[in-house]
Amino acid sequence: MLCALDVRFMPARSNLTESWEITLRSNINSFGEGWGLREDKGRMRIFHRRNGKQTFAPLGLRWHKDNQTKAYKRAEEIKDLVKQGTPIKDAAKRIINGNVETEEDWKGALIRFKDQKINHGTSIKIETWNAKYEPVLNAALKLLLANNAPTNPADLIDACLKKWKPGSRSREIGAQNLTQFLRHCVMRESFPVNWTPPIELKSHIGRKAANAKSQKMHPISEIEILSIINSIPNDPPGKRWKDAICLMAVYGLRPVELLHLHVRTDEKTNEPYLFCSYEKRSGSGVTRPRRLLPLPIDGQDWNLLLRLKTNDIKLPPLESKNGSGEAARKYLERRPAWVSLSKALKRRKENLGTYSFRHSYSVRGHQLNIDSGSMADMMGHSEQTHGASYPFATEKTTIAAHEKALKVASAMKP
Repeated sequence: MLCALDVRFMPARSNLTESWEITLRSNINSFGEGWGLREDKGRMRIFHRRNGKQTFAPLGLRWHKDNQTKAYKRAEEIKDLVKQGTPIKDAAKRIINGNVETEEDWKGALIRFKDQKINHGTSIKIETWNAKYEPVLNAALKLLLANNAPTNPADLIDACLKKWKPGSRSREIGAQNLTQFLRHCVMRESFPVNWTPPIELKSHIGRKAANAKSQKMHPISEIEILSIINSIPNDPPGKRWKDAICLMAVYGLRPVELLHLHVRTDEKTNEPYLFCSYEKRSGSGVTRPRRLLPLPIDGQDWNLLLRLKTNDIKLPPLESKNGSGEAARKYLERRPAWVSLSKALKRRKENLGTYSFRHSYSVRGHQLNIDSGSMADMMGHSEQTHGASYPFATEKTTIAAHEKALKVASAMKP
């Protein structure tokens, strides 16, 4: 039941009879004489009258029915501290800070985190933010501002990752980027330390189901690469795409790197060489630009370097909503030889994709006895990434190596 004191401090509003307001006010009145709640410019404020003096303190919440449960819980915790002798404003500050102050803190932290990721440190492109960060962080913000919001990082991470399949790369990226944001909140925004995310994310990312189909791309043989290249039409678009595919195959390029090629001259030998200025940026670091070294396909390199130097190569349009890889994939999927090879790979439980040329480059390099560290440098990533993500051999090359070793061993016998 509302006392006269409460009514006196209520602003004039047309919807005073909303049941959630009446219930919340009544519950806070039940704390004892002098306790009450009022709205102030769309925000919730708790007040307490002692010795004839009334003092207000913010609850750090919007005046909205979705915040009813959260408001009562905070008000009750503030009341308990006040009973222990803490001034109401100090009590409110302690409780709000312990629960992460107001929704503007999360929103503001996200705005500043975006600025940090794009404009400072190991900066990322706005396209990377939109595709990799924004989906999971918007989901997190929605959860954090809702009624019954997660109260710890583990529950928040689990709730945000539900839309991705356990063990998937998308789920892994989402977990990594969300934990980056939480670390930013604790370290840069002075959020409570209990929002520090876990270091180990395996339990959140999960594992793929035993029957889940792998999305990993697989290498293909030199004969298979040539069959794709030779099947490309000899019309103007075909000529451009043929050169693009040859470059990816001979130099082990990511599709996007086709947009960042330059012919340079070696200062010592005065010989031309191909250079890639692309920097792959992610939360874990930056891939530095590199000199490109060719590994011909069955002895062929299609005279790519000289033709690039003389501007004889005109690459196809590589713009696409999802990037250069998508543009290349869409073109190749219209080629009968590609479709046929893709079906053949599926029969041997493998996947064909634009990265198959890059994976094949790795296999050829190792077949030529190039060590993993050198191959990693040639491909523009770390040795750790190379060992974890790129093949050293295929079943066919392993069998061939085994047979060669047996012949050598047999020849060595007296």
